Formats: sequence, structure tokens, C-alpha cells
Amino acid sequence: MLQVLGRTHRACNGLSRRQLLEAGGAGLLGLSLPRLLAAEATQPPRAARAKSVIFLFLFGGPSQLETFDMKPDAPEKIRGPFRPIASRTPELRISEHLPRCAALSDKFAVIKTMSHGYNDHSGGGHYIQTGHRWHLPIGGGFNVTPNDWPSMGSVVKWMSLQEGAGEGSGDLPPYVVVPNSLGRLQEYKVQLRRPGETAGWLGRAADPLNTRIDKRDAKDNPYFRDCTDDELQFEIQGLQPREGITLDRLDRRRSLLEQFDAQRRLNEKYRNVESFNQFREQAMSLVASEKTRRAFDLQSESPALRDSYGRNLFGQSTLVARRLVEAGVRFVTVHYDAVDGYSWDSHRSSQHLKAHLIPGLDLALSGLLTDLEQRGLLDETLVVAMGEMGRTPQANAKWGRGHWSTLFPAVFAGAGVPGGLVYGETDKDAAYAVSHVVSPEDLAATIYRALGIDHTARIRDLQGRPHEIVADGTPIAALVG
Repeated sequence: MLQVLGRTHRACNGLSRRQLLEAGGAGLLGLSLPRLLAAEATQPPRAARAKSVIFLFLFGGPSQLETFDMKPDAPEKIRGPFRPIASRTPELRISEHLPRCAALSDKFAVIKTMSHGYNDHSGGGHYIQTGHRWHLPIGGGFNVTPNDWPSMGSVVKWMSLQEGAGEGSGDLPPYVVVPNSLGRLQEYKVQLRRPGETAGWLGRAADPLNTRIDKRDAKDNPYFRDCTDDELQFEIQGLQPREGITLDRLDRRRSLLEQFDAQRRLNEKYRNVESFNQFREQAMSLVASEKTRRAFDLQSESPALRDSYGRNLFGQSTLVARRLVEAGVRFVTVHYDAVDGYSWDSHRSSQHLKAHLIPGLDLALSGLLTDLEQRGLLDETLVVAMGEMGRTPQANAKWGRGHWSTLFPAVFAGAGVPGGLVYGETDKDAAYAVSHVVSPEDLAATIYRALGIDHTARIRDLQGRPHEIVADGTPIAALVG
């Protein structure tokens, strides 16, 4: 089976995904539908402090009290089973299960006072990744909709398209999501694709390039175990070939594509039939691209470096993110998904926090920051690690905690962010912010500022209506000036 290790180009001419399906049939190149692809980004604006962003999204909501805002002096029913340890940031009370991060806390800043009122995973994930409250009410849905706001990565990709970037300039897209679309591995009564990472009303051309990695069975959690190299192939979602298809066979099948021209009776729908041929060639290039294949080839890294990230799915996906930004990708989102239905959504107990979740974050985040610095990339790469909510101050009998979007932490590093900074103060129970409340709008405005993007600029939806990227946010000056 051919393992696809992707690519993208410029293509934004009004063709919808449905039209492409109609025009190309369901088996283009023996593959499923190639996504609408975008070009590699040009250099960011002069004011940019970051060329790229790596967004580590810890879906489910890490507990502030078990990670970066411990309260050892709080009553026993609140403070939790873990203890703080010393770090290079005197005022940071960091978990004993984050020793590697503690040893380099002078490389990152912690926002302790993230807060919003959408106390729900899907809507909270949309809010954090877009800077806009989801249009559905709490409990009103789980999956993406065409009316979602575009993610920060999609805005970056859209701007690259408007700049005409990528025409003949390379193989990699501006925006990639690894290891899967959020929700894909979750066991639920319906197939999930959680909102927040897509382009929404901005159009599918600005969607991310998603990779795909399967789990072994319904009960498997590849975030909680080491993964083999055979598993870590990072196929491009939507471009999985049929069994037995190899690159040389794909090349020979080019002639078969011409048969679609005879089958298509839809040409009158398109003003420019040549554009369909461009999509077809882009799909072929995506399959065969050597540059993109190299970016996803983890086996070219030393075993010691791979170990430093952790051999689980999150750690190795984070290493892929470093390889992608090194190759020129501007925005990479790495999901730590709730494959078991809980994970960071730690209602049941603190057992998985101690055994898998916090140690996995410790390895991946510390490994990433160290690796970026050693390669001279930390000064131009903004790293953000956070979830969509926190956890209730009062725990249950097994030290599980409920949803608490009122207060939760975020970690920022790189791109000129001052290390050793703790931003915002919280009350004695880590329940509420005492100072410097940070909203998702502020978060998005801060990330856009780092990228040199005016968050008040207007972008147009597919109907040509203008929208401010983030209307109400204020960049955090202490982080990005």
C-alpha cells in the first residue's frame, strides 16, 4: 500500500469540493478526493516576529491545578494529589510530573488566566482556534459546519492564496493539521470532526491539509503507548490510495485520467476546464512530492531525538510539526485527542494524568523547545500549548474534575516571547482570575500579531461579505510587544 506524504499548490478559482467530485468521479487516480489545495506561504510581513506557529492543542481541557497553576496551600479537596516542584521561574508552581518543562521554564511564558463562557468541548475548541464564539449553543452540536469561523491557520492560508504565494514555489501548504482531524479517533455514536480547525465560511480552499493515522482497534489509544514506524506514515486524509497502488502504477494511470474527460458531462458548470486539470495535477504532485515525503519521514531523525519527544503519537506528531515548519509550513496544529473518550477531559480520576497525559506533554513540549533552539528556529517559531478549558477546582473522590472554562492556562514560547514570564494572577483555589483575564479573542489577536497579521483586517466569505478577522481581541503586549 502506498503511503502518501503530501503536497499542495495554488488553487482558488471557485470550484467547490462537490463540483470536483462530480467532475472527477469518486476514484481520481485510484484515490479518494484530493482537497482543494493552497500554495506555500510567501515570507511573512516585515512586522512579523514569527515565521511559523506550532499550536499544540490539548483537547479535553488540562487541569490548571495539576499542571501550571498548582495550589499546594489550598484545602485538600481542591489542591489535588500532585505536588509542585522548583523551576527556573520562581513564581511558577509547576507539577512534579513536568520536570523537563520545569528545567527550561526560562524558555516559555505561562498565561494563567485564559477564560471564556462556552463550557463545552466542541464549542470551546472552536472558540480557542478561531477567536470567535461558535454559532451553535452549548450542547447544540459536535461537528464542523459550513458556518464556522475560519481557524487561525485557515486565515494564514487564505492570505497566502490572496498574495498569490506558492505558484511553482514548492510542495508544502501553509497550514497542516496532524496527526488526524480532531475527533476522528474518538469512539462515539457518530463519526466526529470537531469544529475549530477548518476554514468554515472562508471556503474549503483554505482548509488545512490533514494527515491520517489509524488506531489498532476500538480500544487502542496511540497517545498512551509507543508507536511503531509502520504506524507513523502520516497519510494525507482524503488521498489514501487503493490497496496495491504504488507510485509507478500511479504514474502509468495518468492516461486513465483522460477517460474522465469523456465521462464528465459537467463542463458547462465551469468557466475554465483547465482549472480542473490543475487540480488533477496537484493531486498527482501531492502523491509524488519528494519534498513533502521528506518532511514526514521521521526515520531520518536520530533515535535519541525521537526519544526526547516521546514515542507516542503526540510526541512523534510534534516532531513532525518541527520538520514541517523547518520545511516552510507557516501554521501546524498538533492534536492531543481524547481517543478514549476522556484523556485530558479528566472526569474519572487523575490516573491517566499521572501515567500518560502530563508526562507525554512534558516530553513533547520540552523536546520541541530544545530542538527548535538547537536548530536556530525558536526565535522565528511561535509555540502555543493549551486546551479549550480547565477543570473544576473541587475534585470528586477519585480526583477527577469537571469542565471549567472560567480559568485555564496556556503556554507561549519562541518568536521573541519573554521566557520565565507568568502572566495573570488567580485566586487561592485556581477558580477565577484576579488580574489580566485573557479571552480567546485576545489569544487570537496575540498570535496574529506575532505573525505580522492585522487582526482587525477584513476578509471576505464566499459571498463576498467582509468580516473582521478578530473584532474584539487585544494582543497581549507582555508577550508580543
